[in-house]
Amino acid sequence: MSIKIEMLRCFRAVVDHGSLAEAATMLGRTPSAVSMMLKQFERHVGAPLFETARKSRLTPLGQLIHAEARRELDHFDRTISAIEGLSRAELGFVRLSVTPSLAQSILPPILKRYLKDHPNVRIDMADMDSTAVHQDLQAERADIGLASIGALQGFDCHPLYSDPFGVICRRDHPLAQGRDRLTWTDLEGVDFIANGLCGQIRNEGFAPILGSARLMVRNTASLLGLVKAGVGVTLLPRLVVLPEAIDLAFLPLADVDARREVWMITQPRQMLTPAARALADAIHMARITGEDR
Repeated sequence: MSIKIEMLRCFRAVVDHGSLAEAATMLGRTPSAVSMMLKQFERHVGAPLFETARKSRLTPLGQLIHAEARRELDHFDRTISAIEGLSRAELGFVRLSVTPSLAQSILPPILKRYLKDHPNVRIDMADMDSTAVHQDLQAERADIGLASIGALQGFDCHPLYSDPFGVICRRDHPLAQGRDRLTWTDLEGVDFIANGLCGQIRNEGFAPILGSARLMVRNTASLLGLVKAGVGVTLLPRLVVLPEAIDLAFLPLADVDARREVWMITQPRQMLTPAARALADAIHMARITGEDR
């Protein structure tokens, strides 16, 4: 007969409570069942564990075995707790790859709620351009990706929202004075800063403006910092400009329907941990709309 975890629990309970009756009450068993299990344990060990039948004092061997049993039971209980926590998304680790604009615009309130509901889950978020998000997903370095990359074969793909492109400039820039909408003609001769999202705009009127750009900036924070400093203007989706950026203006484009399509791409759902599935569900249910601002 092999030693079972129930034998260790029974032995520990008797030692901790000092009697068969109290140990039986704690374990939810009868005293006779506890006594029988102790006898089986001692037969397997091949020596007595208690000095007397009253179970009040341990033998030297019993003391050593009690220390080992306590250590093993504590480890077993921690393991069971971790397994149950992982299965309920109470524990875990989620790898998130996102574009910088999404990291600063739509994710903060989602992550705030998620971390509050899952206090023992850790998230590793990396911000990068859409191509790098794609590469992270393909290489299985990310569980969830948020980017403007469209559907990817072999992954679970969910369109989240779309928002229109517009011109971003300082509020005191001449373009922002008394104009609700701009045309491509308005951008002629203006210092234009290109960015990674400009490639999504396939409009003939925009081609010469993009071609004249002498500065390409891929990081959103750096890009907006340059616009704030008056280095030039740029073209970005509406949700990139946060409400607190009161010194910047978003100017819609007239007769231009260019929009950014934002997708959530995840590893196949059966490959996601419960914690990752819970975060994907939270993002999917956030009801983000590109028309909020």
